[in-house]
Amino acid sequence: MTTMTDAALAEFKMPDVGEGLTEAEILKWYVQPGDAVTDGQVVCEVETAKAAVELPIPFNGVVRELRFPEGTTVDVGQVIIAVDVAGGSGSTAAAPAPVSLPEPAAPEPEPAPQGRQPVLVGYGVSEASTKRRPRKGDVVAAPAAVTQPAPSPEPDALAKGNGRPLAKPPVRKLAKDLGVDLASLTPSGPDGIITREDVHAAVAPAPERVVTQVQVQVQAQSQEPVATVPAVVQDGVRETRVPVKGVRKATAAAMVGSAFTAPHVTEFVTVDVTRTMKLVEELKADKEMQGLRVNPLLLVAKALLVAIKRNPEISASWDEAAQEIVRKHYVNLGIAAATPRGLIVPNIKDAHAKTLPELATALGELVSTAREGKTSPGAMQGGTVTITNVGVFGVDTGTPILNPGEPAILAVGAIKLQPWVHKGKVKPRQVTTLALSFDHRLVDGELGSKVLADVAAILEQPKRLITWA
Repeated sequence: MTTMTDAALAEFKMPDVGEGLTEAEILKWYVQPGDAVTDGQVVCEVETAKAAVELPIPFNGVVRELRFPEGTTVDVGQVIIAVDVAGGSGSTAAAPAPVSLPEPAAPEPEPAPQGRQPVLVGYGVSEASTKRRPRKGDVVAAPAAVTQPAPSPEPDALAKGNGRPLAKPPVRKLAKDLGVDLASLTPSGPDGIITREDVHAAVAPAPERVVTQVQVQVQAQSQEPVATVPAVVQDGVRETRVPVKGVRKATAAAMVGSAFTAPHVTEFVTVDVTRTMKLVEELKADKEMQGLRVNPLLLVAKALLVAIKRNPEISASWDEAAQEIVRKHYVNLGIAAATPRGLIVPNIKDAHAKTLPELATALGELVSTAREGKTSPGAMQGGTVTITNVGVFGVDTGTPILNPGEPAILAVGAIKLQPWVHKGKVKPRQVTTLALSFDHRLVDGELGSKVLADVAAILEQPKRLITWA
């Protein structure tokens, strides 16, 4: 999204990078004022509630200014970078500081959209610009050498003219749910806005006093008796608050919604996978699989796909509005991946139609992309079933929560040598535990049991991949 403010200056607005998302956090700037940019060049990386995305600039020129620093959450439609498209005459030598904002003024009306506005391919065009007050932590600086102090919050959080406390709709709802009177709170947000933290603080018990190591020593030297102080954890501080945002915040909300919307049932089975582990080693040596990621997860994924083919009723979703079950005649296989930004579940589109080498290639690309934090929003949409491999953490099993909108999720535990009765004798065998959680609105106990039993049977006798496929 771009606008032209004069004959030489073009402004690039935060686009809607994820199907209706209203904001994104600027993770990293790849350019600075004075740098030349070309059409299609990536200028920054942003994180939405779904993924990290790189933003390309849609024109040529010289960067005049960056409107927000790294770490700032910006609404869709706000200008994030200004570029001198006339070549930057005289602008490079007098480039402003890396992060600056124009002097606050009354907002100008947005021009009506004319034709197609350039945005990221596949993400659509936003028809409106979102306006909001500055967020807590936003940087506001006057241009040139003029220093402008940050606005101080109004002490009573009352809207000018009508006496109503200033708070955003989600905060008002939170206060209503918790029984908190907004008028009784002292705001901590900019311009006298009441924040979620203010509401939570009103109902939270009195916090324990943080005692540092220095304070403990001072108390020990005083004449007054000192109560026993709990062990200090880190740098003398016993508690640390970590803001939840971006992917982690969206995941938390989705998991809560799934847990309290879909009636979960979880079933377990412990299985001897010795033959599967031998097959993994044979495939690694197969020239047809050279250079591909071959591991137990690959065969677990293939086993689940075969089980779904034998029990297609499990591939479905629940349409709450229509009160209907929607059958899916395809499988988009999700793989839960832990990343520095939180848990994400990208999926392999049409996994049911892939050969084993194709599935190995897709799994390898999915994992490497997730680790690099480059998973696109599209890769996380449309999943129909998920696998979560808790075994990589040494965990035997668990009760996984459904990915929202999906009918089932399979958890794979650690594969360990255990005593097992094999051909009438107790022998050490490679054993694992599988757990299948499913939505009982879509999947009854019989169907869920059949799918789990089929996966276990294939992993116990992997030749069934041929006889059952």
